[in-house]
Parts: sequence; structure tokens; C-alpha cells
Amino acid sequence: MTSPVETTPALLALERLREGNARYAQNVRSVDSLVSHSRRDTTSQSPVAIVLGCSDSRAPAEIVFDQGLGDLFVIRVAGNIVAPSQIGSVEFAAERFGTRLVVVMGHTHCGAIDSTIEAITASGGASSPNLQSIVRRVRPAIEGLVHTDLAKDPERLRRAAMRANVRASVNHLRHGSDIIERLAEDDHLLVVGAELDLTTGVVDFFEGVSEAHKLGLVAPR
Repeated sequence: MTSPVETTPALLALERLREGNARYAQNVRSVDSLVSHSRRDTTSQSPVAIVLGCSDSRAPAEIVFDQGLGDLFVIRVAGNIVAPSQIGSVEFAAERFGTRLVVVMGHTHCGAIDSTIEAITASGGASSPNLQSIVRRVRPAIEGLVHTDLAKDPERLRRAAMRANVRASVNHLRHGSDIIERLAEDDHLLVVGAELDLTTGVVDFFEGVSEAHKLGLVAPR
């Protein structure tokens, strides 16, 4: 007789984010998320997911996923790049709160992607050393795309570049931390990549999800 299986916390969290995003895309808010903001319970937190997203003012993860106060541990930086401070923040939340889903969320019409493409094509780009540090982290993931036929279609190029940058950030998180690697191996921590379409509000989880579902069912202890 086959043993029953249970879904890992990471996949449960992923489904919760999908459901919340469906509400957001339909201009609906859950009562629970609204009530949580009015209660302002600051005594503890139990985030179901860690979201590394872009600082763009149109892409707030709590709203995009219709989650309440304390439901998400959100790290925001232009271009959703991965630097040591972002890795440390993910490690902190995963160890301190037991959060087992990490989402890297890029978005359409990303200024950091545009700046990097402009820098590669010598048509502009970052104007200060601080901005250049962001471009330098994005550039390796997208430079090859700029020299393909995608360059003839700027909109397709931007989208492909954004997704390539998300994949690079996902890979960096997966393999740039002994702590994250250990939690992924021993405790089913998942790192996935997603795209927010600013026009529709829909989030597409496109990186790491198929692998997650293959590995996401485990026998109960």
C-alpha cells in the first residue's frame, strides 16, 4: 500500500501566493489581509514566503500577492539583484522564521533592465558609480541577448532580459550560500523565479516551479 504524502510548506506557500495574486489581478482584496493591517500585531511574525523583488513603486509584493502584515518577508532592491546583503537577508528569514519559499520577482518595464541595455549598447546607462554597481550585476545575465535578433524588437528584448536576470538571481541564491544550499537539501527550501506583468497584475512563476513539484511531495514523519 502506498504511503500517504503531504505537501511541503514551500508548495503550500506557493499556492497561497498564486491565490492572492489571482485576487489582486481581479481587483479583489481578502478580508484577512485587510484586517491584519488594522490590527497592527507587531509582537511576532511568521512569513510564509521570502520575496526578493525590485524597488519599483508599482511592484509591492504584499499588495501583488494580497497578503497581510507579517505574511511576507520582503527584500527590495533595484533590478532584484543579489548582493551579499540580500543573501544574508534571505538566510536570516529562512533560519529565524523557518520560511521555506523564496521568490525572486522581476517585472515588466524594469528601469534597471533598461539602464543595463543602454549601457551595453553605449546609448546611455548609469550615471553614477552607485548606479553602475547595479548595472554590473545585471549585465552578465543579459549581455548575450543584446547581440541576438532580439535587438530588432526592443520590447521582446526587455522581457527576455528581465527573465534572464531573474534566472541569474535565482541561481545566485541557490548556489551562493551554504545555508540556503543546506536548507534546500535537508528541509525542502525552494527558490523560484517569477515575472509580474505590470499591465495585467498577473505573476507568472516561470523558474524552478516544475522542479519544485517533482520534489515537493514527501512522506509524513
